[in-house]
Amino acid sequence: MSAAQQTPKRPNIVFVLTDDHAANAISAYGSAINQTPGIDAIAEAGVRFDTALVENALCTPSRAAFLTGTYSHTSDVTTLATHLTNDHETFITALKAAGYRTAMFGKWHLGHGEGYDPVGFDHWEVLPDQGEYFDPEFYTPEGSVRFEGYVTDIITERALAWMAAQGDEPYCVLVWHKAPHRPWQPHPKYADAFSDPIPLPPTFFDDYDGRGTPAHHATMRIADYLTDIDLKEEPPTELGYNERAIWKYQRYMQDYLRCVASVDEGVAAITQALRDRGQWDDTVTIYASDQGFYLGEHGWFDKRFMYEESLRMPFVLSYPARIAAGQQITSLVSNVDVGQTILSFAGVEASAEMQGHDLVPLLAEASGSAAPVDAVRDAHYYRFYEHDDHMHHVWAHYGIRTDRYKLIYYYADGMGLPNTSNVTYPPEWELFDLQNDPFELSSVHLDPAYAEIRSDLTLRLWDLQHQLGDTPHPRQPVPERPLQ
Repeated sequence: MSAAQQTPKRPNIVFVLTDDHAANAISAYGSAINQTPGIDAIAEAGVRFDTALVENALCTPSRAAFLTGTYSHTSDVTTLATHLTNDHETFITALKAAGYRTAMFGKWHLGHGEGYDPVGFDHWEVLPDQGEYFDPEFYTPEGSVRFEGYVTDIITERALAWMAAQGDEPYCVLVWHKAPHRPWQPHPKYADAFSDPIPLPPTFFDDYDGRGTPAHHATMRIADYLTDIDLKEEPPTELGYNERAIWKYQRYMQDYLRCVASVDEGVAAITQALRDRGQWDDTVTIYASDQGFYLGEHGWFDKRFMYEESLRMPFVLSYPARIAAGQQITSLVSNVDVGQTILSFAGVEASAEMQGHDLVPLLAEASGSAAPVDAVRDAHYYRFYEHDDHMHHVWAHYGIRTDRYKLIYYYADGMGLPNTSNVTYPPEWELFDLQNDPFELSSVHLDPAYAEIRSDLTLRLWDLQHQLGDTPHPRQPVPERPLQ
């Protein structure tokens, strides 16, 4: 066999990213409310990451983390008002330098104009800010253009056309959807879908008694804060408070799941096109969301908090030529890991600035020749900066999440960041035992039985912040180290 024949074929890369898609609304993750065969097919052909966590549950910072492989404090993309300057190296710029053809279609949400437009792409068509569901405008290097139709279908179709036009060089295409972001406007063909009552989550009527001020302070209750634009119609006037809350939940979830249905249809079209062209086995196909989302858990919609529903993102990946099918990975992984993992599959060296991990060693090879490692990290770091914003009033906080425990410090100070109220509250701590309290209903931070665990996690949080180059808030006490 010649040296050329021995050289592994560089894979194509197709990365589908959605906005606010909770893992609980994907049947591969055990959804009780919908079926997503298109997304499920990727998981079945490859791997489902069960504990994939974001480093900042907000659209703009999360997208920057995917691209740069860095945390918010490194990219300086901390809030919705801070954008990604295009002098950052990303996995796209690295692939482009290595000879990949690159393209981007859909939601960018990282700034627009000189210094902020997408770089490293041979072709890009991106939505302004959040974009529109119907007849959307797109920015391109040649100027703006408006397409007729439904945004999810348009993004999929534009990506498929670009993929079909590529030659023999390997390519990477980002198919980054607006859906299922608020205000959840579905395609008319799904207008009657999900008309049966959708089960309430067990924590729908949560009263937050087991937690501190931040959960009580947030303005995300479905019962109180969904608008007429969200619901598309007025609730019946004769309903009492709890009945009206349930009615609003049903309307919210119907449109949310209808938006997801279009996304899943698009994913199925992409994977089928790869199969039809004989590219499926040699393509790294990824589906993920930029964070989780509350689907009525704790009575909420939206994200932001470090609680599981917001922190946890869906993340499935296939590469049949190299990765064994049907894997389920429970180890802690992060959105900052995705860029390095893509570069590893492509055989491209990652930037020294990247702070994530290559996840390939976690995965069983299709050949069975390599034994995967157990974990790439023993703790995950999270930070939310957009303190007490004008919409949802979630306090600024950071924390650490291990396999079993979660420690959160609400420093409750926007530190002058944009889009914050700059109102300061007394800081608060929460500690959750996820094994005994998977719904995070009762903080055990003051429980004497958890004193040693609390001390250990406080120290680990401090050390992890310094390891990653983040600066603890001045109000955070310096933890005491045990005597040696």
